[in-house]
Parts: sequence; C-alpha cells; structure tokens
Amino acid sequence: MNDLIQVSDRLQVFGNLESNVRSYCRSFPAKFKRASGHQLWDAEGRSYIDFFAGAGALNYGHNPPEMKKKLIKYLVEDGISHSLDMATEAKERFLTRFNDVILKPRGLNYKIMFPGPTGTNSVESALKLARKVTGRQTIMSFTNAFHGMTLGALAVTGNKFKRSGAGVPLNHTLSMPYDGYMGRDVNSIDYIESFLKDSGSGISLPAAVIVETLQGEGGINAASDEWLIGLANLCQTYGMLLIVDDVQMGCGRTGTFFSFEHCGIVPDLVCMSKSIGGYGLPMALTLMKPELDLWEPGEHNGTFRGNNLAFITAAAALDYWESQAFSHEIEEKAELVCNALVEIVASVPELKGEVKGKGLMQGIAFEAGIAEKISALAFERGLILETSGTDSEVIKIMPPLTIDRTGLVSGLQILKDCIFDIAVDVNLLVSHP
Repeated sequence: MNDLIQVSDRLQVFGNLESNVRSYCRSFPAKFKRASGHQLWDAEGRSYIDFFAGAGALNYGHNPPEMKKKLIKYLVEDGISHSLDMATEAKERFLTRFNDVILKPRGLNYKIMFPGPTGTNSVESALKLARKVTGRQTIMSFTNAFHGMTLGALAVTGNKFKRSGAGVPLNHTLSMPYDGYMGRDVNSIDYIESFLKDSGSGISLPAAVIVETLQGEGGINAASDEWLIGLANLCQTYGMLLIVDDVQMGCGRTGTFFSFEHCGIVPDLVCMSKSIGGYGLPMALTLMKPELDLWEPGEHNGTFRGNNLAFITAAAALDYWESQAFSHEIEEKAELVCNALVEIVASVPELKGEVKGKGLMQGIAFEAGIAEKISALAFERGLILETSGTDSEVIKIMPPLTIDRTGLVSGLQILKDCIFDIAVDVNLLVSHP
C-alpha cells in the first residue's frame, strides 16, 4: 500500500492536469529524468533497461553521442529550426545523404515528401496521393493492421477499440485477411484475388493496398516473403498501388533498412517516421515513385514539415548504414533474442507460448492476461517492455538496435525470471525451473 501511495504522489501532477487519454505512463508508473543508450533513470535514480525504444522511435538509443554533438553544434550556430518546406542547408544534406546512402545502393528511385512530423501524417498523404493518381476511392488494408489515429489512417486500422474512438463512420476501405489470419495452410492471396476478379463480389477495385510487412501493434505477425511477393504481383495485375507502412519496421528494425528488402519487392509508396529522425525528433517521409508525384504545389501541406533539427540527426543516423556491418549486428542480436525466447517457451510449456516476429521486433504470444502481468512485473524489476495484439496477448521485445550484448542478455534474463514467476503465480508450475 505504501508503494502505491508513493507512486501516486510522484505522478500526482499528471493525474490532476493531464487528460485521461494518457496510456504509457499507466503501464510504466515512474517519473523519468534522464536516459542514455539502452537505459533510463527515474527521478529517484533507479535504472531501467529499455526494451521499448520509444515504440520504435529510438532505434539508435537514447541521446546517441555523435548525433547529440552535431545537434548541439547546429543549435549553438543558430541553425534554422523551423522552415515549413523552404530550402535549407540541413534539408539539402539529409536529402543528399538519404539518396546516396539508402536509395542508390538499393537501386531504388523515389521522390521524397515531408508530409508532417508523424507516421499517421505519412499514411494520410500516401492514401490521399493513391486516390488522386488512380481516381479510385477504396483502400485495401488487412486484419490486425495499425496505421495511425487520424481518420484516414484509422480507417485502414483493424483494432476495434481504436476505430471506435473515431466517432464517425470510417469509409472507403476494405479489410482483407493478413498472412496466416485464416490459418497457416491457407494462402489469403488466393482469397483476396477471388474477390478482385469476380464482378459479382461487390468490391470496387481499390486505389491501393497498404500493408505492414510485420504487424508490430497487431500482435507481431510477420508476413512471409512468398505472401508479400504474391501481394505485390496482385497489385501489379489489378493496377493497385502498393503502399508499405514502414513507420515502425523501417530504419533497421527487421535487420535491413527497409523491412521489404529481403523479399525483393519495390513498393509504389513507402511510409516512414519514428526512427527516421535518428534522435527521437519528430519527422516523417513519404517515398513515392517519380511518376506518382502528381501533387500540385501546396496541395498537401503542414506547418511542421521542415523540422531542421531532425534533418541534422537524421543525416547523422545514416552513418550506421554506410556498410552492411550494422545489419549484421542486428541479425546477430536477433538470433540471440530468438534463441532466448525459444528456450523460455520450451521451459514453461504449460503457458503455451508462441515465439513471433523477426529482427529486433520479437515476442511471445500467451493466453489473454499473461503478457500484461509479465510487463508489469518486469517494470518492477527494472525492465521496460510493452504488450502487443488486440488483447495485449503478446509480450514485445523491441530494444534499441544499438543495445550492447550485456544489456540485451541482462534484459532477457529479467524477462525469463518474470515469466517463470508469473507461471508459478498462476499455478501453472509447481516450482521454479
């Protein structure tokens, strides 16, 4: 009881003055003061290992030193901070670096749009452009998808709770089964095509299909290469634009800079945000094939498109991608995580856990209620990690990509101990393994 009172006192200002809509501070009830790398410290000086990474906005960790140096230098020199979409040296450097380091080596030819500071801004612009280019209205999305909280992005999101918050009908979208949704032995691409080719299906030909190659918020559901290639072929056959939402899975989360690289598809449009700013600063991109750039000047705009501070750190973050070394490091860490999760699941078969995901976006799916208990206990023991899925049934491991082996192993050990103790607590195990 005393601990609860102390927590309440520490967070009293937020409870009194901030809206009830706040959520993460309920899961992680501490007042944080500073952070570095893969660690945070609260106001009392207690340290936490971060397996959350700002929901994917901190792929390079907290306050990465080289980015911080460049950002401070830029500020000290009175560099431009706000510029709408005017030309600045900071923007020029980012555009050039992104083209030279990311696009050219991958044989990609995209125009770059700055739609606003967040992922949902990027999604909205992509949907809007797809409708403009094709002259059609419907957008196809997938079960358990998450694309943002503004009305257009929410319309292609699957979560019932989040959709209900719109307060108005969410129209002009079509939800189809994601890979594996109908069972592991069912190819939902065949199911989708049966609707598209049947003139009696009641479905209008979509302007575009928007997809996450790995559904982070929807339960860490990973689409197979074969399914993604089939979807890309379907888009080409029926003249639909392919939009890949790489807001959370981009910038190396699955091992490669873009999450779609490994299967060889080339989307028509790509949505990016979160870690593209490098330092956790707001920034988003919408990449489009040049022939799709049919915007009239000012047809889509926003006050905070030109975050020059983010241009500085985003350009610096691209240093990680000048060779294959960083991807190899991510793959090695991903293998360590996967092996640890497989071992945990095998050690507590009574929990019926299922390992999911890829890269440094992995987790274990449990029966409803278990993952939330694990997350709460882990936080008490100094590990921050959230849940995923429509019923919060998946415990999600999403550390900064730059986390060192010691930090990763330490965090996984805390997670393992928590899972074992939760198993004992719910009387599924007689004794600690």
